[in-house]
Amino acid sequence: MAELKTQKTRASVAKFLASIEDEKRRKDSRVVLKMMKEITGDKPKMWGPAIIGFGSYHYTYASGREGDWFLTGFSPRKQALTLYIMSGFSKYDALLKKLGKFKTGKACLYIKKLEDVHLPTLEELIRRSVEHKAQMGA
Repeated sequence: MAELKTQKTRASVAKFLASIEDEKRRKDSRVVLKMMKEITGDKPKMWGPAIIGFGSYHYTYASGREGDWFLTGFSPRKQALTLYIMSGFSKYDALLKKLGKFKTGKACLYIKKLEDVHLPTLEELIRRSVEHKAQMGA
């Protein structure tokens, strides 16, 4: 069975953040870093070359495929700051209505700039997602 490409690495989170060329994206990333660190109580780790993850859990699919992944994380991509909300969004309609300007994928929240969203609502969304994954045995 193929191994997941994105793995936890020993790369420096601080060096990665310092390498972000766009100053606004770098500042927004530091705010999200602090927020996720406080919510999870975990130290940030690099996952692959461009994702900062917090905590981890082991999963096994019905197909037998298994691996390890982070509880929550983010990536400061050029198009948008991508936050990984691993529980998905189906349970969070009320929060999403209060969040502000964003787009979603299956488990990704895309934010152009943090000033477009209500930070306390973002924090609550991340917190609930992390708690949900923990209750599921993450």
